[in-house]
Amino acid sequence: MSGETHHSAAAEENKVRYRRTQSVTRAEEITKKESEQRKSQPDKPCHRPRDSLFSWSSGFDNFTGLVNWGFLLLTMGGIRLVLENFIKYVLALMPPDYVHFLTVVFDLARYGIRVDPVQWFTVLTGKGEGEGYPSVLLISYSLVPVMICLMMERALASDIIPESAGMAVHIVNIIVLVLIPMVVIHVKGHIFSLVGAMTVCFIYCILFLKLWSYVQVNLWCRAEKKQHRHSRSGRRQSITIAQLQNGREQEAERTANGSATGYCNDKDKVPALVHYPDNLHPVDLFYFLLAPTLCYELNFPKTNRIRKRFLIKRMLEVVIGVHIVMGLFQQWMIPSVRNSLVPFSNMDLTKTAERLLKLAIPNHLMWLCFFYLTFHSFLNLMGELLHFADRNFYSDWWNANNIDTFWRTWNMPVHKWCVRHLYIPVVELGYSKVAASVIVFFFSAFFHEYLVSVPLKTFKVWAFTGMMAQIPLSFVAKYMETNYGPRWGNMLVWASIILGQPLAIMMYYHDFVITNYNDVLV
Repeated sequence: MSGETHHSAAAEENKVRYRRTQSVTRAEEITKKESEQRKSQPDKPCHRPRDSLFSWSSGFDNFTGLVNWGFLLLTMGGIRLVLENFIKYVLALMPPDYVHFLTVVFDLARYGIRVDPVQWFTVLTGKGEGEGYPSVLLISYSLVPVMICLMMERALASDIIPESAGMAVHIVNIIVLVLIPMVVIHVKGHIFSLVGAMTVCFIYCILFLKLWSYVQVNLWCRAEKKQHRHSRSGRRQSITIAQLQNGREQEAERTANGSATGYCNDKDKVPALVHYPDNLHPVDLFYFLLAPTLCYELNFPKTNRIRKRFLIKRMLEVVIGVHIVMGLFQQWMIPSVRNSLVPFSNMDLTKTAERLLKLAIPNHLMWLCFFYLTFHSFLNLMGELLHFADRNFYSDWWNANNIDTFWRTWNMPVHKWCVRHLYIPVVELGYSKVAASVIVFFFSAFFHEYLVSVPLKTFKVWAFTGMMAQIPLSFVAKYMETNYGPRWGNMLVWASIILGQPLAIMMYYHDFVITNYNDVLV
């Protein structure tokens, strides 16, 4: 009796194991079949299910670039100490009164604990905003160009208006979308807080890129539909008896296989794909606006469930990460930036270099925290809530051996958008790849400047120049990589990140103070 029971249990275990194997195989078949169907669609899909590199499930373990990063930070810290000791030695040789004056100037914003959560709340809630919270009003108004875009697409799909007129309205709509913050903040800048103005510009910039993608993808689908309609006009499709019988046999075989393995439920079927113009619906558009991607598709890859533990981890990271970034900014960044004003204005190169290196460390740490907080924590949080399966928000940019690789890997949503909606269309128009790359950098440089100059109401070209300088810098990085090895190319990439940003911050802070508070300083 016990032998029969043991045999029955072993048979049941094998059956369960077989069922699990069949389940995995069936899931892979469904994923493959759905992927093939999506690739055949005219919207040129660019998303596929995958995990972010910092997730344990990704299996990624190549962090060799971080060794170069640590070595470079130690080197910069040592150089800064040398400069600081040199300056103190020079001060020791100066007259006492002058030394006292310089000491007061250099120590304007020090020391002690400067972290104040009350100020965080004051800044983030927009206490500096004018009456009526103009930033909130501008963000609410952004729904207007979104609905104009949807109505134009519906009109074009129904052939209510000509294609040329509809595209003209789209172009004017998205251009006005970018210009609205520029004009309103410039004219009514005194009623906007800095955080509010930055939020408005950031949201409008994202909407510009998303609506561009939405319009272009629907244009591709419309062109494909018209081409298919013309190719079928004047023809009649006929099906022979043999084809009909063959189709019935294949359907019966699929049903039998599904019943035999126990996987004939609706959950195992490949989800029905959305076809143009069925996608022109507010729910579809607003899902895309909230999704962590800039590239529109008719059928995004979706997950089946929300992982509660993963979601809680990302939520905690967002909450804790915001506090860390605000603390670093208040405790370390603000004093360093303020102390850089006098030597930068006087063009004291030694002191400016020391201030630059002192600012570089906290700025870089804050940038790394902001990167993780945005591209891993927040975007994964949104992706999990929306069942968005493509979590490729960044690649291993820390291992980049040249500037080109860094810009292709650190911000994957923007990179995908630039390749799909700008680089490839420009190449298809007959321009060279070099010309297309320059256009992409020019486009990126404009929006970098847009996101800095408009909120500050200080229209300079430092961010634009810094982005365009990446082109010659990429040649230098490739030369270093080719002649001195990949490590030196990676070191140059890290150096440009660590030193370039604080230099731009010092320039903008200097120009902002001179523009707005020059009378007070005098």
